[in-house]
Amino acid sequence: MSSPPPPGVYVPVPTFFSSKSTAGHTSPLDMATQSQHSLALARAGVKGLVILGSTGEAVHLSNSERFEVLASQRKTLDAAGFKDYPIIAGTAAQHVDEVVQQLCSAKDAGAQWGLCLVPGYFSGASTQEGIIHWFTAVADQSPIPIMIYHYPGVSNNVKVVPSTYATLAKHANIVGCKLSHGDVSYHCQIASNPGIDHTHFHTFSGLGQQLLPVVSVGCAGVIDGTAGFFPRSVVHLYGLSVKNPVSDAEVAERRALQYKLSVVEELVVRFGTVGIKEAIARVMGLGERDGTRLPLFGGIPGGDAEWENWKGAVGELEAVEKSLPDVA
Repeated sequence: MSSPPPPGVYVPVPTFFSSKSTAGHTSPLDMATQSQHSLALARAGVKGLVILGSTGEAVHLSNSERFEVLASQRKTLDAAGFKDYPIIAGTAAQHVDEVVQQLCSAKDAGAQWGLCLVPGYFSGASTQEGIIHWFTAVADQSPIPIMIYHYPGVSNNVKVVPSTYATLAKHANIVGCKLSHGDVSYHCQIASNPGIDHTHFHTFSGLGQQLLPVVSVGCAGVIDGTAGFFPRSVVHLYGLSVKNPVSDAEVAERRALQYKLSVVEELVVRFGTVGIKEAIARVMGLGERDGTRLPLFGGIPGGDAEWENWKGAVGELEAVEKSLPDVA
């Protein structure tokens, strides 16, 4: 049986580009900024990186660019002393053979796991049996262990029910899932299911705004966009969430911190990768506020005026972030 990624906080990192997208032009990769961001997260205590997920605009990259991004970050992390630091490579293709090819390339680039987006083009005709067969076919051929990535917002609202996870969790090469939706009941029905071997299959939420509650029902952690610009805060909240026993003061601290994170996370929920890149640029000074590829364009709608609406919430969590030290 393959092993899952270790418990903790992971970041779905954006892919950085060196100039704005314009008509007829594809912005080149910015590997220098990519590496700066990766190292900042690793030093802050983030357990690992998800590269080429939805936040990473995987659908906007060629296969050769995908390899370049993965290989460059493996080299950067290893050279900085983060040997064997966890890298999970996303896939967003729907053809089984293409997904397997991307997973083979990801292994060659140094990724240890794959995160495979549920295919949703024909969501109206999708069945749970078809989803099970699709993931089984991928897992049978993948050279690295894979995780199920359920993000209804980019998968045409295709459904994956808890019993499907229970079936797929028995596969030796399927080692976990990322649930990017707000259904805490589904998190519980998967992460607390006594019929699943949770030493082999780890359940992660895709939303830091529900970190504290989902950890309490057995989730192994989060793969969280806000941790991309407030990594120490989210790592600290995870530590408080899994601590046992916990003092009354720590209970109050983690509830207050979860509240602050939940409010800021609304920026990510509303604007997705565009909001994350905007926040990374403004908070960390890395990359461009409009650093996406077409058809994404122009940064968050409303620009400076819209950002003003978030400055209060961002400022509160930024104060927490500055009070915490790096851990590595």
